[in-house]
Amino acid sequence: MRLYANQPIGTVPRARQLRREAPAPERRLLRALREAFPAQKWRHQAPVGPFFADILCFSEALVIEVDGDTHADAAQRDAARTAVIAAEGFRVVRFTNDDVMRNLDGVLAVVAAALASDKGEGSVA
Repeated sequence: MRLYANQPIGTVPRARQLRREAPAPERRLLRALREAFPAQKWRHQAPVGPFFADILCFSEALVIEVDGDTHADAAQRDAARTAVIAAEGFRVVRFTNDDVMRNLDGVLAVVAAALASDKGEGSVA
């Protein structure tokens, strides 16, 4: 499975930069997902279409986006991004930084429900 096969030049360095500069909530959730669901392979800042998914489980066709404060006024942009990712065949679950930092168990419960649910299309949360 080659996620970078049809990506423009510079995709790999950009993904590496995004991983290095990842905010604390994103890193915390990734670590928790890897501990809670070790059977799944969790990718960090993986390309999906023209975007980079914060966290991706390719086998479950699930993208998890961790939205910071900059997303508060970007609902329309986030909806368009979600539509593009869904068109690529992935389900999208969104959490805020605050959710991850204050209610990690609840976030993991939502992810568990998404993993257990039928692989329908569209957004889970």
